[in-house]
Amino acid sequence: MLKPSIESSLKAGRDRPGIGGILASVPLVAVLIVLLVLCILYSVTLGRYDLSVADVALILWDNIAPVSSRTWEPVEETVVELVRLPRILAAVVVGFGLSISGASLQGLFRNPLVDPGIIGVTSGAGFGGTLAILLGIQGYGLLAISFAFGISSIVLVKFLASVRGRTSVLTLVLAGVVISAFFSAAISVAKLLADPFQKLPAITYWLMGSIASTNYTDVLLIGVAVVPASIVVYLLRYQINILSLGEERARALGTPVALVQWALLIATAMISAGVVATSGIIGWVGLVIPHIARSIVGANHIRLLPVSGILGAIYLLLVDNLARTVTTSEIPLGIITALIGVPVFAFILRRIHLKGGWSND
Repeated sequence: MLKPSIESSLKAGRDRPGIGGILASVPLVAVLIVLLVLCILYSVTLGRYDLSVADVALILWDNIAPVSSRTWEPVEETVVELVRLPRILAAVVVGFGLSISGASLQGLFRNPLVDPGIIGVTSGAGFGGTLAILLGIQGYGLLAISFAFGISSIVLVKFLASVRGRTSVLTLVLAGVVISAFFSAAISVAKLLADPFQKLPAITYWLMGSIASTNYTDVLLIGVAVVPASIVVYLLRYQINILSLGEERARALGTPVALVQWALLIATAMISAGVVATSGIIGWVGLVIPHIARSIVGANHIRLLPVSGILGAIYLLLVDNLARTVTTSEIPLGIITALIGVPVFAFILRRIHLKGGWSND
């Protein structure tokens, strides 16, 4: 088992006061939702057209109740509603889904270093999307192929990491590395076969992760993949808490371990497939954000899941703001999230190593 484990975090949250205990009585989710709304309004103001938060609020409110005196130009309304708002909504949904999936997988495998990317789902779904682009398939077809390969990758990882019904944490990570390497090689083969003037640039840019050209159809695709799967994960929050204590204890308490595991694996694969199909590979969000949320509210998934999701939405929204404003040419999201996530992951790995690393695995 990895130390400090999820189990020890749960016990620590019950036995001693801390930040999570202090904030338990505070409606933190409500505060985060308000902060998210404010971030959305502010994000819509960023860009070539200079708009204030009041202007954005009035433009959006005009769709609900017509405003008598309009103080904005038609082009400003177009920019807000058709250019900026779809990508902002996409950033929110993507960040929410990736964080939820990361938090649930960390609880499921009792390993705070697990996320969809590390266990091979992202690479598998990425190959599926690459193959779809190579074959000229878009929209729901691309989503279906990404989902199929995402599911296949996680089935392979689960099969390789399970011995006599027991899932080894270390073997899980190693199996994820193997499957990720395989699908990365497959992506390289697909890029080698792609048209170097049209499809290869599209594949390369798409793999770096971007929501620059997102429209409402893309937002709908992401929502179809992320929202139902996130609901499934949240409905299983009590079972994740039990599984965090170990499979043997979960079975003793009457939890259908295999059914819960597969439900969570399929839900997280669906989230990853939806994100990859519409936005490319955006890594490290599902690894970094759950750690921040866990330091605030503890390891209880009843609070951890919603807090992780909202923090992830805020985080990716801020990253997208940085991507489209820091330079004249837009930076892909995957580059920025990797630049932030890699040092954070290295810090976590170093901290665990100093405290004893893996033992009793």
